[in-house]
Amino acid sequence: MTDLTKLTIAQARAGLDKKEFTARELTQAYIDNMQAKRNLNAYVCETPEQALAQAEVAQAAINKGEVKDLTGIPLGIKDLFCTKGIATTACSNIIRNFVPPYESTVTQKLLDAGSVFLGKLNLDEFAMGSSTETSCFGPTINPWSKDVPLTPGGSSGGSAAAVAADMCIAATGTDTGGSIRQPASLCGVTGIKPTYGRCSRYGIIAFASSLDQAGPIAKTVEDCAIMLKNMAGYDAKDSTSENKEVPDFTKFLNGNVKGMKIGIPQEYRVDGLNEEVAKYWDKAATMLKDMGAEIVDISLPHSKYALATYYIIMPAETSSNLARYDGLRYGVRVDGNTLDEMYINSRTKGFGAEVKRRIMMGTYVLSAGYYDAYFIKAQKVRRLIRNDFIEAFKKCDVILTPTTTGAAFAIGDKTMHENPINMWLNDLFTVAISLAGLPAMSLPIGLNSQGLPLGMQIIGQPFDEGRVFEAASALEKQVGFRGGK
Repeated sequence: MTDLTKLTIAQARAGLDKKEFTARELTQAYIDNMQAKRNLNAYVCETPEQALAQAEVAQAAINKGEVKDLTGIPLGIKDLFCTKGIATTACSNIIRNFVPPYESTVTQKLLDAGSVFLGKLNLDEFAMGSSTETSCFGPTINPWSKDVPLTPGGSSGGSAAAVAADMCIAATGTDTGGSIRQPASLCGVTGIKPTYGRCSRYGIIAFASSLDQAGPIAKTVEDCAIMLKNMAGYDAKDSTSENKEVPDFTKFLNGNVKGMKIGIPQEYRVDGLNEEVAKYWDKAATMLKDMGAEIVDISLPHSKYALATYYIIMPAETSSNLARYDGLRYGVRVDGNTLDEMYINSRTKGFGAEVKRRIMMGTYVLSAGYYDAYFIKAQKVRRLIRNDFIEAFKKCDVILTPTTTGAAFAIGDKTMHENPINMWLNDLFTVAISLAGLPAMSLPIGLNSQGLPLGMQIIGQPFDEGRVFEAASALEKQVGFRGGK
């Protein structure tokens, strides 16, 4: 029998339907791999008994011919999604013992599609970080590490590492400023942040509500299409959910880009751009051109303000969202002599340094005297950034950029305590898309001179994920890089 953990979702679906192996055998293969690779610290909670029970239910459905897209498919769940009866911690000490009494909409959809949940995956605390180093459970190790431990990226670092290391067939992630795309790039796998409003945020622990969006991380473009099809959809429980039909994204995987216009933004050729990243960017554009696409130069003039804008809006929303963790209703409670002292003690013990930094930044920009100067001005610049994309899409169908400024870096290299800006710069190519609420996919383009993966990003118009999948499938076919280590 072939190594079952090397299969894609599409391949596993075919094998299960042909009875080449059972759902239990497939699930057990992943459980064994999870246990063998615990040194990567990708999972913070393993649920093998539940997974095997779900596999038995899935196999019974397969035997009856009652098969859905994900029946018997073993997935990993980012520990930001509430899972009924299973600890959901956001990798923060402040809610380390929280067990939700309900299921998030996205995970419920995946369960309804027949999937098997292997466990909860590591992330930066409350999704605040780009390396998983802010997790209260310690960092995840990139499976591409050689001499020194490398970061898998973040915040969905556990998800990307688990997919790359064959510890789950695919995983859920969330993306606020690049938290699906950046780790997908650093781990050599594929991930898509859909349009804001495409997937419900209900039951996802809030970080920055106008930016947070769920999406899949998987080995291939096709697998991402299967996952997103089953994650997306309108939800009345989420006021930002868009009531739009969810297409079958697998229908767009024709690999045909003939006549498609691919935009290349001149502003993304920043000073000091890694030479190998720039070379692969040009190579990707040439590949698409050779397949019949037209390369078009575009301008995104306000993109240079994206990082600054993001780091005003995001902390402001963080400050508001995290005010609920006060030691009263759930989570860590550290008593004090007064109510204020109890608040201070609980939040001091419960939150990590980066979360505290962002709460304080957010509280500052929302305070009287600074609200107009910072927060309102940032919202106006956000609109200009979105308008730039709207204008650019009058000239092109999708936009091609690098996902990250370089490959995976060593854990501890960009410590948040010394200079957090070094870490924040990892999101240079991703935050503008999040501010504009656009869909974007990262897929592996090749390896650098150190043998580490690099990713390219394809950006689409609002709710035009189909065109993103179309271009991505063509580029993936040409590159021939199979996601994972």
